[in-house]
Amino acid sequence: MSKFILLLQNFIFRQRLWVISIFAVLTLIFAYSASQIKLDAAFTKNIPLKHPYMQTYLQYADDFGGANRVLISLCDESGNIYNAGFFDKLKKIHDQLFFIPGVNRSQVLSLFSPSIRFTEIVEQGFTGGPVIPANFVNDKQGLQIVKRNVEKSGQVGRLVSNDYSCAMVTALLLDFDPSTEQPIDTIGFAKQLEQEIRGKYQTQQHSIHIIGFAKMVGDVASGAKEVVMFFGIAILITALLVYFFCHSFRLMLFPVCCSVIAMVWKLGILSLLGFGLDPMSILLPFLIFAIGVSHGVQMINAIGKNVATGLSTLDAAKLSFNTLFLAGFVALLSDCIGFITILSIDIGVIQELAIAASIGVGVIILTNLLLLPVLVSYIKFSPQYLMKVNKSRSAKLWPYLIKLTHHKKAISVVMLAVIVLMFGLVQSQQLKVGDLHAGAPALHEDARYNQDTFLITEKFGVGVDILSVIAETEPDACTDYQVMKNIDDFQWRLTQLPAVQSSISLTSVTKIITAGYNEGNLKWQVLPRNSATLAQSVSRVETSTGLLNTDCSAMQIVLYLTDHKAQTIAQVIETVKQEREHYQLDNLKFSLASGPAGVMAATNEAVKAAQLPMMLYVYSAVFILCLLSFKSLRATIAVVLPLFIVSTLAQALMTYLQIGLTVYTLPVIALGVGIGVDYGIYILSTMSAKLKQGMSLNQAYFEALKERGSAVIFTGLTLAIGVSTWLLSALKFQVDMGILLTFMFIVNMLAAVIILPALCRLFWWKR
Repeated sequence: MSKFILLLQNFIFRQRLWVISIFAVLTLIFAYSASQIKLDAAFTKNIPLKHPYMQTYLQYADDFGGANRVLISLCDESGNIYNAGFFDKLKKIHDQLFFIPGVNRSQVLSLFSPSIRFTEIVEQGFTGGPVIPANFVNDKQGLQIVKRNVEKSGQVGRLVSNDYSCAMVTALLLDFDPSTEQPIDTIGFAKQLEQEIRGKYQTQQHSIHIIGFAKMVGDVASGAKEVVMFFGIAILITALLVYFFCHSFRLMLFPVCCSVIAMVWKLGILSLLGFGLDPMSILLPFLIFAIGVSHGVQMINAIGKNVATGLSTLDAAKLSFNTLFLAGFVALLSDCIGFITILSIDIGVIQELAIAASIGVGVIILTNLLLLPVLVSYIKFSPQYLMKVNKSRSAKLWPYLIKLTHHKKAISVVMLAVIVLMFGLVQSQQLKVGDLHAGAPALHEDARYNQDTFLITEKFGVGVDILSVIAETEPDACTDYQVMKNIDDFQWRLTQLPAVQSSISLTSVTKIITAGYNEGNLKWQVLPRNSATLAQSVSRVETSTGLLNTDCSAMQIVLYLTDHKAQTIAQVIETVKQEREHYQLDNLKFSLASGPAGVMAATNEAVKAAQLPMMLYVYSAVFILCLLSFKSLRATIAVVLPLFIVSTLAQALMTYLQIGLTVYTLPVIALGVGIGVDYGIYILSTMSAKLKQGMSLNQAYFEALKERGSAVIFTGLTLAIGVSTWLLSALKFQVDMGILLTFMFIVNMLAAVIILPALCRLFWWKR
């Protein structure tokens, strides 16, 4: 390996101008490519398509509709919707939504939909029709007719709020635009909702409230614009702190510029590969920048110290390259392989995050380990800088930190670390999988989207938190009394759960129709045992209701949940799994799950199943690479064990702060491990080299602190300060990531300079 590094060093430093020119040309190419990248927030990227629930969801999506639904509530400030102005506006919103590209027009529902009908019993039998008749006149008399029809239709709590102050327009979205055959632009659709619905029709008299996956993603994308500002602030703060560390504007410029180049390359490569930028992973470029700065500061710190010994800048750059390339390469390769392990999670947005992070770290190997020393080799260091190089402020800490390698101190530190680890393990066991708060977890509670969600949940008996159980049976089974009876009993059992707000199925509608055939007598609100009578009642229910498919071989039990908290969904799913065994027959099977809450259930289960394997993969990759690099089991454990302690404490912190383990927080733990390993590898690689030269452990650690300690402490604090600005973000998930990353940057740095040397003393007791 040393021969290869020497050959590589000779090659790149002999061809310095060519190296710089090639990097410049590639940067321009990738910058143009990066400018073409687009935000991509497809619904299917956020779900585990291979999960059994999602197989059921996809199988019946054409029959019962998908989970990508949008709900628009129009509310009248007077508290009564039955006035001409309200119904005029409701009709305009219905028509406007109908013609927005991406909407499944057959699934646009409101009081103005012909499929929304009422049925009543009269002396001659049944009568009924559309809730809003074809000859509707928007005056006092016409509205009285509509009011009576609404009450007969059973739409109170569904399309009309329980207090008659709001009415709903709902629609399902397509995955592809049939006119262009391109995936639906979710973010563009959300903008159209704002411009063409809320922007046009909201007034002081009439408020509009919009929820649904597309609208949530649109609001996140709007908030993500602030992310660019936070990037700029973080980069500026990092640059200033690097300047104070280097005491040189030119030295500050190089690591920052090389890290920015790595960001540009990453975005350009992703664009060339056909990937977009998901709003949820838009924070990744800063992490790439952070990793780049971390390694860049190590390189310029080493070059400066070598120049201070009397070497020329070129020779100092060569020596630093020789000294740091292997340690940096192993650290970055560990990061890269650790990120690749996230691919094991069968969720598109996480897999894209893994690919993007791996590409970004791979690029840093080129920009910050190859390009940076070549660029710095052209600098002439000022005498003032050389005088300051060895006067690091953090050097005052070295005498105190060296004591950690003394036997008694080391034992105390390790015992304290074990106690902290035990505490972290106990707390991390309480970590919940899924969303722990009502509303969209990516947004703050006071965000408009979440306020709209709370209003709709309060005023209606329905919402977007829908869980559907599919009753799979034989064709024409809806005329089989025993099958229908078991479905009805199963639905009743699920409706008793506190988490279920309301429910509907073919059987519940059939019972109402049967009572209607018998003068509306409530005693007849049952399922007929006679197949012919049962068929008569079922025939009144159209397939467009989404309660049955065309041959009645599948029927949907729709459960409207109170919210989509992890505990709520888990309780309902567990009950379904337990109770369905009592109601299934040879020709009847209950399958989970469809609806937005069904998607969340599948996602939560996929995240939970992937948590342990992902961490095993990450630590296995880091362990094997450190073992190959150090060729010492003791050294490898000394690097990996502090990482494990920190990641365990990070999960305990998530429990304390009520941050659930979701699609967006799960990768942060792996990213934290990948970034944290750098500190330990740089310190231990220097210690290992000094130990081989015959130094005592105390002296080896002292030399490692002199050469690498300042850079390790500096990068840990600098990166923590940079991400701490995210606490001011309008996006809650960015705030959560800022908290976790700030914690992991600082604590990983502290573990590298406190726990690692104490472990080394235990492993090399006599040195």
